[in-house]
Amino acid sequence: MAGSCGTGTGGSAAGWKRHIVRQLRRRDRTQKALFLELVPAYNRLLEKAELLARFSEKLQPEPNDVTPATHQDTWEKESGPDSDQIPSPATLRMKWQEEEEELRLDCGEMAYQVVVKSAALGALESELEERQSRLATLEARVAQLQEARAQQARQVHARRAGHAAQRAAYEALRARARRQEAALRELEEEARDLLERLVQRKARAAAERNLRNERAKQARVSQELKKAVKRTVSISENPDTPGDGIKEGVEMTLVLPAEPHFLESEADEKWKRSFRSASATSLTLSRCVDVMKGLLDFKKRRGHSIGGIPEQRYQSIPVCVAAQLPSWAQDVLDAHLSEVNAVHFGPNSSLLATGGADRLIHLWNVVGGHLEANHTLEGAGGSITSVDFDPSGSQLLAATYNQAAQLWKVGEAQSKETLSGHTDKVTAAKFKLTRHHAVTGSRDRTVKEWDLNRAYCSRTINVLSYCNDVVCGDHVIISGHNDQKIRFWDSRVPRCIQIIPVQGRVTSLSLSHDHLHLLSCSRDDTLKVIDLRVSNIRQVFSADGFKCGSDWTKAVFSPDRSYALAGSCDGALYIWDVNTGKLERSLRGPHCAAVNAVAWCYSGSHVVSTDQARKIVLWH
Repeated sequence: MAGSCGTGTGGSAAGWKRHIVRQLRRRDRTQKALFLELVPAYNRLLEKAELLARFSEKLQPEPNDVTPATHQDTWEKESGPDSDQIPSPATLRMKWQEEEEELRLDCGEMAYQVVVKSAALGALESELEERQSRLATLEARVAQLQEARAQQARQVHARRAGHAAQRAAYEALRARARRQEAALRELEEEARDLLERLVQRKARAAAERNLRNERAKQARVSQELKKAVKRTVSISENPDTPGDGIKEGVEMTLVLPAEPHFLESEADEKWKRSFRSASATSLTLSRCVDVMKGLLDFKKRRGHSIGGIPEQRYQSIPVCVAAQLPSWAQDVLDAHLSEVNAVHFGPNSSLLATGGADRLIHLWNVVGGHLEANHTLEGAGGSITSVDFDPSGSQLLAATYNQAAQLWKVGEAQSKETLSGHTDKVTAAKFKLTRHHAVTGSRDRTVKEWDLNRAYCSRTINVLSYCNDVVCGDHVIISGHNDQKIRFWDSRVPRCIQIIPVQGRVTSLSLSHDHLHLLSCSRDDTLKVIDLRVSNIRQVFSADGFKCGSDWTKAVFSPDRSYALAGSCDGALYIWDVNTGKLERSLRGPHCAAVNAVAWCYSGSHVVSTDQARKIVLWH
């Protein structure tokens, strides 16, 4: 290809040269044609002038040698018979002088034109030289550009070859990915089948175990009833003389429906006994009632559980009687390597968790008004957007930008479980009232419920907009979305049960401890309190200078629901009184960037805020 490029370059250069030479020759012919007409005329004029000069010399007579007779003879000889028509010499002289003068004028004019044309010719020659030099420069430039073009053509050819190789590799990878996806789908189907079979087998085993337990329980009840009724009771007819009374052995037999042959013996025995012991009868009936109540209780407990052990539920009960308003910063730390997005207190109010864009979760102890580093949880696959403790405080759940939520056990550095299934950033992850169930929200327009025992998604809710935050009640899930709406979902109902619109993209939700009020923060720079009993907006909080700094700015209730707290983009904290609706206090100082998240401890004594400049501040 390089040889062909070189040949094409030489041919094009020779063509340019021939074209320029042809142009120059054409211009020379044109200019020469003009001068060819002028030079012969000038030569003829010169010849005429010379001829006239010779005639003038001949016509001038010499006084010594020429006589009138001689002239006369001469003229006569020359004129011959036409001497009458020959003008006089004076006339000819005047005529010749006039013609000579005209010729001189014509010669002068011709000489002037020759000078002018010579000057024009010199200018044209200089212009020709200049153009020739410019042509040489342009030819050099053309050769340089052709060389660059050839080099770029070689690069294009090489890149096309590389692109073709990469395209082939890409197609091979796509084919491999399709095969792996097909294999993955087959494995997932097989896993689902295995899981279903395992669940069915466990259900059958649990049912059989329950049946055996019930049979054993019935057998024990039957034995206890038999022992209770087969007793000998001493009866005295005279209570004052117990020693002299008549003793009669009374034996009672209680027969279960499973043993019909005892009915006949019981009937015979009933007619043989003269009377029945009241104490024995009352003892037996009360015992029977207790046993049957225990059996019914046992069956009721076993009715909704395969394993037989009821799941422990935790209800978050605030221990704060009256929250204390923070007034000054007790401790300021650069906690993370980049901005801090999430903060949350543990149930005991002395443990604090913070998560940031550096993919780390730091645990802190609140000791004596200061934050002391406790532990660092690692293994997150992306930036942390939300953290939450379970009701017992032993586990921590975090939402990440790695399309998953991750679960840690407090005290262990590495992640315990990864809840994967979302297709975009996970923006919120919260525990429900039990430590074994959680809810996540994502930018893939879904809300998912999770069974943490199996790390299994038990339900997927499809929504029409991004989810920025979620909170959970007993059976209710509340989600805040980018389309300026708050949606309510019931775990027992497959559809949305209620929608409350707000004026702005929802950035966070906070549920009061009595689950009767909801606090929302939105990008219209307002906080709204929603009364869940009547499902309407009760109050709207705003303030001069308060601006929501991002789509994940968090706002919270105080533990006693007396105050609402949020951080602004100018680094200030704003506190509103929920009862009066007025701005109670604004705190400024340590933060020099937008505040991302705030948290109020359950005891009501401390507040923590985090910002985009890596700082966490403990307020008292």
